[in-house]
Amino acid sequence: MGRKVTVATCALNQWALDFEGNFQRILKSIQIAKGKGARYRLGPELEICGYGCWDHYHESDTLLHSLQILAALLDSPVTQDIICDVGMPIMHRNVRYNCRVIFLNRKILLIRPKMALANEGNYRELRWFTPWARSRQTEEYVLPRMLQDLTKQKTVPFGDVVLATQDTCVGSEICEELWTPRSPHVDMGLDGVEIITNASGSHHVLRKAHTRVDLVTMATSKNGGIYLLANQKGCDGDRLYYDGCAMIAMNGSIFAQGTQFSLDDVEVLTATLDLEDVRSYRAEISSRNLEATRVNPYPRVTVDFALSVSEDLLEPVSEPMEWTYHTPEEEISLGPACWLWDFLRRSKQAGFFLPLSGGVDSAASACIVYSMCCLVCDAVKSGNQQVLTDVQNLVDESSYTPRDPRELCGRLLTTCYMASENSSQETHSRATKLAQLIGSYHISLSIDTAVKVVLGIFSLVTGKLPQFSAHGGSSRENLALQNVQARIRMVLAYLFAQLSLWSRGARGSLLVLGSANVDESLLGYLTKYDCSSADINPIGGISKTDLRAFVQFCTERFQLPVLQTILSAPATAELEPLADGQVSQMDEEDMGMTYAELSIFGRLRKVAKAGPYSMFCKLLNMWRDNYTPTQVAEKVKLFFSKYSMNRHKMTTLTPAYHAENYSPDDNRFDLRPFLYNTRWPWQFLCIDNQVLQLERKESQTQEEQVLEHLKEPSPIWKQLLPKDL
Repeated sequence: MGRKVTVATCALNQWALDFEGNFQRILKSIQIAKGKGARYRLGPELEICGYGCWDHYHESDTLLHSLQILAALLDSPVTQDIICDVGMPIMHRNVRYNCRVIFLNRKILLIRPKMALANEGNYRELRWFTPWARSRQTEEYVLPRMLQDLTKQKTVPFGDVVLATQDTCVGSEICEELWTPRSPHVDMGLDGVEIITNASGSHHVLRKAHTRVDLVTMATSKNGGIYLLANQKGCDGDRLYYDGCAMIAMNGSIFAQGTQFSLDDVEVLTATLDLEDVRSYRAEISSRNLEATRVNPYPRVTVDFALSVSEDLLEPVSEPMEWTYHTPEEEISLGPACWLWDFLRRSKQAGFFLPLSGGVDSAASACIVYSMCCLVCDAVKSGNQQVLTDVQNLVDESSYTPRDPRELCGRLLTTCYMASENSSQETHSRATKLAQLIGSYHISLSIDTAVKVVLGIFSLVTGKLPQFSAHGGSSRENLALQNVQARIRMVLAYLFAQLSLWSRGARGSLLVLGSANVDESLLGYLTKYDCSSADINPIGGISKTDLRAFVQFCTERFQLPVLQTILSAPATAELEPLADGQVSQMDEEDMGMTYAELSIFGRLRKVAKAGPYSMFCKLLNMWRDNYTPTQVAEKVKLFFSKYSMNRHKMTTLTPAYHAENYSPDDNRFDLRPFLYNTRWPWQFLCIDNQVLQLERKESQTQEEQVLEHLKEPSPIWKQLLPKDL
């Protein structure tokens, strides 16, 4: 009968500029797809070179090597008798495009350039590519000679075009095009395209998966049709983790769900679907059919090939399924753990070094490493040969097989409690107990000798010895003494990371892990070049609120009861003297605001695009039951004063796993000045003026309010100008 099609999509752990590795993973995915009976295979965006090449896209080498890999794919027997849809950059008439190249049996059928480029948040595609702006138009692309010799073609169609097979029609979207207000799949579907493909390079953000799933199911619910989404997975060289979630949908339902987090470098999904289900679904929607009669047609490239087989009556079809989502706590447990694994194996270091303070943040980082060890053991147990090979290379034992996460953690994670005279016995005990439970190689040391030597040098040169406030010193002395301790910890962390394994007779060095959360970074509540300065930070994009929920989750998931003690303890930097043996310094007192308030400030500043005055206006309503306008104003002004004063710290922020939309990462995501007028004079005057008006209104009688309302209000700028102007 020839109406059932088996299609394949995939999630690949590609690595920027790893052309050989990317080639092998693409080939493996095609081989698996063919083995499952698929006649069409879709891969992720820019899979040949890896999505995160960034400014390497400007280099001719990147284009050349991508073409060489395309030639190797065309020439491989693995790619025969299946339509292959791969992603790569292409230069056409001296303009660089982000493209899909669709080929079959050593012939390139068409090249489809991306029409809507992602250029917000972490994305800068307009820096490297130009969108194809000619809707439903094509040109002839002249193939390079290396491809002409192989395909025996001189030119191929290049542009906004769809592919017509013997039995159906296939159209392409590329990542961002699904998220735009006028997605191509709408008109394609109206023009009779029955299968829409989307090659994505979409990264993980907490609580984002449902948005992606909703977009795909809605696309096929309103217009009918089959939708394939492929995505990159893993860390391809920077702060982002691409979280897979490949899927196949039809007529508003999901028929295949890929994993969001896993250590498998290649994951292929297939589904067998009946084209008649698409046709009958569409035929019943009269409003859609009326629109279809008015749509401008797409140019079609025809191919003498069918996605179905002639005798498919007994071929079973896939069944719809419910999408299974992870909780935010599970996402934190899995996403950063997979990111750390990719970073560790690809950097070819021997493990991690983590300063463990006995607080929530460093405990969360430790739990993420332990979760990584659990994932590695599970992957090896399930037969993942690549993970086993990577582990053996890391520990330098070709016969090693990890079975116990605690034992593996002892090999890959070194934790260190760096005590000072200001540290409490409670934090020391908590850090030691956690290290014992997860199995890390643990070191306890004192930094007091080093602190005294550094202060002794200062005293020798200046003749003065700074004192803590508790001992009569000034605020400048107090802060400097805290910073000395913090920075010495960073120096020791790197020393032990480089030489700890050497001292134990083992090879290699360790990556230093940071533990500053997104809220502390936003406010600048950290010492520049202290233990927040590390090689990478698994929790730097996660809020304190989410981290506490995650640590609570780990208490049960990993059977770590000491975490309950850590959660119940007050957050403290322990950099000031103890009072009668007890901690006297509290984080929230130091900051002047709670972590919950800080998260709200962060989301309003970045996600809601609120400056000081807009934030004040929004918080007046949000906090009206708890704070007066004057109190709201003071909190907003305190936040912006501290934020702007400390913004320079973001220029040296440790590369962190991106998980939150209000990250202050200065590298690419949150581009701001780092020299501010920290008094914000005009903005704060606007706030103060509004507070005065609100207070006056509260004190007026009803009659006075009516008279005030009838007056002609003076413009705000006149009210704020100095009186002598």
